[in-house]
Parts: sequence; C-alpha cells; structure tokens
Amino acid sequence: MADIPGTDIPGVLLAGGLARRMGGGDKPMRKIAGRTILQRVIDRLAPQCSELIINANGDPARFAAFGLPVVADDVADYPGPLAGILAALDWTAANRPDAKWVLSAAGDCPFLPRDLVARLEQARAAENAELAVASSGGQTHPVIGLWSVRLRNELRHALVDEDVRKIDRWTARYPLATVDWPTEPLDPFFNANTVEDIMEADRLAALDGG
Repeated sequence: MADIPGTDIPGVLLAGGLARRMGGGDKPMRKIAGRTILQRVIDRLAPQCSELIINANGDPARFAAFGLPVVADDVADYPGPLAGILAALDWTAANRPDAKWVLSAAGDCPFLPRDLVARLEQARAAENAELAVASSGGQTHPVIGLWSVRLRNELRHALVDEDVRKIDRWTARYPLATVDWPTEPLDPFFNANTVEDIMEADRLAALDGG
C-alpha cells in the first residue's frame, strides 16, 4: 500500500464509536460529498501505511465492502480507544512481526494530513520517543499517533489491571513526541461528531480537493 520508501508501519482505523450524538450507528459510514467518511480515511492513509486494519466491535460484515481486516477489542466493556489500539498492537505482533510501530487514526476524521505518518515518524525518531501524537490549533489529538508494538503488554496491564481509560494518562508514562499541523485552510483533524458536523464537512471537502 505505502508509496513512501522504507515505510513499514501498519495503520489502524478506530471505528468502534457508538455515535450517540448522531442517533447511533457507525459514524464512519456517514457520507461526505458522496463518499463515506471511512473511505476518505482509507484513501488518505493507504499511501502512507504498509497496510490498514479496522478496529470495530459487533458484526464485522458491515465493513466487508472495504476489503480490510476487522479486529475487535478483546478487553471487556468497551473501555474506549486504548482497547482498539491494544487490539491493533496485538494483531501486528501476531501478523507482522517485523513492524515496530503502528499508526492509529480516528475513523471519523475525513481530512487527515497526507504527511501524517512521515512527520510523526520523523519527530519520534528525532526525539528518540516511544510514542508520537498529532496536534492542531493548540489541541492534542491523542487517538492519532504512532505506538510502539513492544509496549503492548504494558498497555494491556494498564487497561486490565489499572483500569486506565484516558489515553494521555497512559502516554504520560513514556517519552512522547507531539507534532503540530496548521488549521488553515482547514483543520486536518476535523472530526464529524454531529449531524451539523456532517454539513460542515461537506463544505470543507471542497477546500480539501473534494
């Protein structure tokens, strides 16, 4: 998939949200300017990652049209995005043992940067960090980042034994690189949480090349 030489970083699309503010259902399946949000995320990340998987719970068949592996959480009670990241790290360790890092991205961010993986990896390497996260407009986006596969057992311990749920509570334990993106002409980490956001995303799509 990746067209960046030397890139061997799988990506996980976190698509397990319950979309309560949209009346339920899968947010990534909503359409913006004729394409689902999830397809937009896939199109943006496929050239940057060695391959992509989807993290989602429930019936995986609803994502069959995308042709990607669907990996469910194996931590009970839907503890949030950290469980999805853990599932991706475990999947990578089992299926791609040579991969040392995994990119995570929210499945409801249709305008992700085209240089997301490259800049995160450059910052992580330059700062000798264990993790890297994205930010924009003075706000960190903790679900969008690079994760070390070797930390998967420590993450499982934090989730299961310590009941850690907030991503930044866990990442604070490790050297962390933060990479900032500009918010003009649009915030690349805009996420569609409400029906109004979908309407705004239709407008932003034109600024992002459709």
